[in-house]
Amino acid sequence: MQQTPLLLLLLLLPPPLVPPCSHSCSQSHQSCDLSDLNALHGFVEGLESSALGWSFNGSSSSNCCNWVGISCDADSVSVKRVIGLDLSNKSLKGSVSSSLGGLDQLKQLNLSYNSLRGPVPAEIFHLPHLELLDLSMNMLSGLIPTESNLSPIQVFNISFNSFNGTHPILAGSSNLSVYDVSLNSFSGPVDTGICNSSDSIKVLRFSANMFSGEFPAGFGNCSSLSELLLDANGLTGTLPDDLFTLSSLTKLNLQGNSLSGTVSTNIGNLSNLVHVDISFNNFSGAIPDVFDRLNKLECFSALCNILTGGLPPSLSSCSTLTTISLRNNSLRGTIDLNFTTLPRLNILDLGSNLFSGPIPPDLPNCTHMTTLNLARNNLVGEIPSSFKNFTSLSDLSLTGNNFVNLFSALQILQNLPNLTNLVLTKNFRGGESMPSEGIQGFANTEVFVIANCALSGSIPPWLVNLSKLKVLDISWNHLTGTIPVWLGNLDNLFYLDISNNSLTGEIPTSLTLMKSLIYGNSSLERTASQDFPFFIKRNSSGKGLQYNQVSSFPPSIILSNNKLVGSILPGFNDLVKLHVLDLSWNNISGTIPDLSGMSSLESLDLSHNHLAGTIPLSLTRLNFLSYFNVAYNNLVGEIPTGGQFSTFSKEDFQGNPGLCGIHLIPCPKTPLRLKETTTTELMRQYGYILEWDQDFSPDSRVSTLCYYSEDREGLLIFK
Repeated sequence: MQQTPLLLLLLLLPPPLVPPCSHSCSQSHQSCDLSDLNALHGFVEGLESSALGWSFNGSSSSNCCNWVGISCDADSVSVKRVIGLDLSNKSLKGSVSSSLGGLDQLKQLNLSYNSLRGPVPAEIFHLPHLELLDLSMNMLSGLIPTESNLSPIQVFNISFNSFNGTHPILAGSSNLSVYDVSLNSFSGPVDTGICNSSDSIKVLRFSANMFSGEFPAGFGNCSSLSELLLDANGLTGTLPDDLFTLSSLTKLNLQGNSLSGTVSTNIGNLSNLVHVDISFNNFSGAIPDVFDRLNKLECFSALCNILTGGLPPSLSSCSTLTTISLRNNSLRGTIDLNFTTLPRLNILDLGSNLFSGPIPPDLPNCTHMTTLNLARNNLVGEIPSSFKNFTSLSDLSLTGNNFVNLFSALQILQNLPNLTNLVLTKNFRGGESMPSEGIQGFANTEVFVIANCALSGSIPPWLVNLSKLKVLDISWNHLTGTIPVWLGNLDNLFYLDISNNSLTGEIPTSLTLMKSLIYGNSSLERTASQDFPFFIKRNSSGKGLQYNQVSSFPPSIILSNNKLVGSILPGFNDLVKLHVLDLSWNNISGTIPDLSGMSSLESLDLSHNHLAGTIPLSLTRLNFLSYFNVAYNNLVGEIPTGGQFSTFSKEDFQGNPGLCGIHLIPCPKTPLRLKETTTTELMRQYGYILEWDQDFSPDSRVSTLCYYSEDREGLLIFK
């Protein structure tokens, strides 16, 4: 019988039984490189605080690959090298140690969303294998080294810090794809030499720095560029031609510079544009009629320029548009776009231009539109009846036009179930009245403004049904009657302006019980339409605009310039959330009560009334009070000192012959002891008379003199 070869026997034998290796056993062959461990230890020593849980003592110290945020090379069999360090959003505080330069195999370094500060060591910019560097959202500062060696880098993000000097161009980084230096303090010109480093750059973000000089040529060399952000800088000049060769560009943001010239028709070459924003510049001339070539465009914003001419008809061909924002230009003509072809339009902002004619009746065909601003134009006519079907509309401002028939407008708009903000200021000025009945809708309206319309009538009772109302402004009209009690029962109301009317009677106690001004609630939070412009006029001459956005409205009760009587209600003291109380130019009498509990009060105007007595010393405890006016009343005694009172001016107290002290003439140091004297002698000696009885002439005899003693113990009367 043939003998079996030994080698074959060995191959046929079953393998020997070997006990399985435990987890700790396997890790003993996968320990960290000692130099990496030292680099990590140096990094932690540079931190003021961290909760990483890394341990550099004991047997576990060699297993750094298992630590939070660390990834190692999977190809190594024994000693592992650290190739990734992701410590984003780990509440790190302190500085970035140069020891990280010892991680010479590192491919990804992410320290974003922490509280790191100080300069970044030069060693970081010489890591030979680094592909991703993300230092964004920290407090890092200083210069970025002009010389770097990051040839493999693909993502470079140092945004939201305080770096200064010139921005890095990362020469030799041929793989660079994303470059973000936004929200720093870089200055000087923008260097388009970065486009010579890589032909694969897709994202360039230079937003919110201090760049200056003319808009540079050279971005055309970034042939793969899809996103270019240069907003919020100080760039000047015109746009170079090579910018319009970037056929892959989807997002272009140049807003907030000082760029000028016309908008080139070559912008139509950027056929992949989705978002373009050239707002807040000095562009002039007509908007090019090339939108039929931009069939992917969703947002076109060019507000706050000096553009002229009409709306380009090709805008109607851009069916993908969701936002058209052209506010504050000099555009004119009728609004004659075909809104039936713009079904996705969400925001149309044409405010502050020179548009004329009626409101287009086909606007409700934009079934996704939520915001419509046509304020401050020369539009005429009535609100189209088709607006009854504008069910998507949430924010509507028609301020400063020449619309008529308020009653019809309200009857139409009350049908809009989602209408949240309605501003009709400076319209209906042909002697119309505020409708008192026939209005039942506006159930979801939070901001209701019909100011400066010269409306007659009274405060309409149907407002009581606006249970979600937060802001009510019907000022600068000719409304009469009393302030209704129910006005103070609107739980969400935090801004009430019924000033500059002819309202009479006393202030209802309910205004001192307004829940949102006592407890505070969601009324004070920003709404979804926080940037919606309101353009509320603060005076009949139209000089200046205030409260341009709903988020700007301070919690206020403004009742000035009416014919109100009675006293200042002590209950105002409970309105701890109130910022502004204006009762000026009325016929209010009595004394000033203790209002020191109004801890949020910033402005208190009680001027031009008939108030008597002294200014309460307790008002000095109002730490946020920046405006205070009691001029032209009958107040007496010494003006309180301390708190904010030293910051007020003489004009805030004038017209009160009995006041003395700070901002006015000094109060006498000692009580006047006299039996009989003449007013002429008193005027010559003290320069004023605190209080006199009856009528007097310069030579009459004074029998009573009131003096508020400097120690504030009380009013001393001498006969």
